[in-house]
Amino acid sequence: MHTSGFVPSVAWTLPFVALLLSIAVLPLTAPHFWESNLRKLGVAALLGVPVLVLYAGEKPEMLRHAGESYVSFIVLLAGLFVISGGILLEGDLEATPRTNAAFLGLGAVLASFVGTTGASMLLIRPLLQTNRERKHVTHTVVFFIFLVSNIGGCLTPLGDPPLFLGYLLGVPFTWTFRLFVPWLVTTALLLTIYVLWDRRAHATEAPADLKRDFYEVRRLRVAGKENLVLLLGVLAAVAFLREPWRELAIVGLAAFSFARTDPALRRANRFTFYPILEVAALFAGIFVTMLPALDLLRARGAELGVREPWQFFWATGALSSFLDNAPTYLTFLALGQGLGLPAEVVGVPEAILKAISLGAVFMGANTYIGNGPNFMVRSIAEERGVPMPSFGGYMLYSGAVLLPVFVVVTLLFFRT
Repeated sequence: MHTSGFVPSVAWTLPFVALLLSIAVLPLTAPHFWESNLRKLGVAALLGVPVLVLYAGEKPEMLRHAGESYVSFIVLLAGLFVISGGILLEGDLEATPRTNAAFLGLGAVLASFVGTTGASMLLIRPLLQTNRERKHVTHTVVFFIFLVSNIGGCLTPLGDPPLFLGYLLGVPFTWTFRLFVPWLVTTALLLTIYVLWDRRAHATEAPADLKRDFYEVRRLRVAGKENLVLLLGVLAAVAFLREPWRELAIVGLAAFSFARTDPALRRANRFTFYPILEVAALFAGIFVTMLPALDLLRARGAELGVREPWQFFWATGALSSFLDNAPTYLTFLALGQGLGLPAEVVGVPEAILKAISLGAVFMGANTYIGNGPNFMVRSIAEERGVPMPSFGGYMLYSGAVLLPVFVVVTLLFFRT
């Protein structure tokens, strides 16, 4: 029997670092090679197999748990992706800063109740359709990832995977409503920044494009409404079922949606499986190669000196930007439980649980790999012809916009 106390050396984090560098560099240096999802899977396998072999021998139970988490992760994302792909918001609104901000605000609300993936897949296509006459759209998609694919999902356990895990560990279902004020402040700040940015961008659009945008307006109409019921079915499965029944139910609902939805709706949505297959390929490697990094964090996390709420907010957020935010949430929750502080909620002070929760959800927006919907939104936007920033380019956006906002959040809510 292999000891459960095995901790890998720091060198075993190199495959994970190499995978992150591949995601950041190869789209720029070898775009033709990288456009194939099969090649992405090959790179992920090349880097992941040594770690897989190591953990199969030393910690098979951890590898099994990672595999189960990956399957649950992909099944949930794919189910929401397929079902929401059968809901068509037809129409073309005038792409003013006010209209775009309304899309972002609506998505930030929906994300907590239909999940960040569900809200992203429901709204990204009509948002892109509305902005099809404009040339400057990249910043709008980036802010969409910030607000809809990440920050909006913090008000219920259904919004983002780490909060759901917290619910399973004993956090009361309604406890996350206590995150409302930080959510409101952060959302308001980002929407304000976005409107100022988009007003400037809107003013630089060609007059002919703005004229065409003004006259080619069609009222929004919802088609494929039966998929809204199936989407609620997915949320019910997440809330009330346990694995493997949860995953089987989601697969069944997604299969029913794909079989029964009019194919014309999916064609109108330009629905393809490319985005979800890209996420599946890359996150297969991420879930395996991140195991040594998570192990080192669990074994030596106390050496970080993390004790105050603001420290938990930034430490959880920093790692959630590059690791999967669900295990990162669990790791810092365990760290907080071991500090001997007042056990107000699931063994930790409420302020620390708030910090861990907000750090995991909010800072998933810092990189493309911080949360599953980020990659899918980017991929859909690129399919529609929107020039999206590279991995590093996106981090320039998040560094310039999000980090100052998170400093404000720290000063308002996590001062000692």
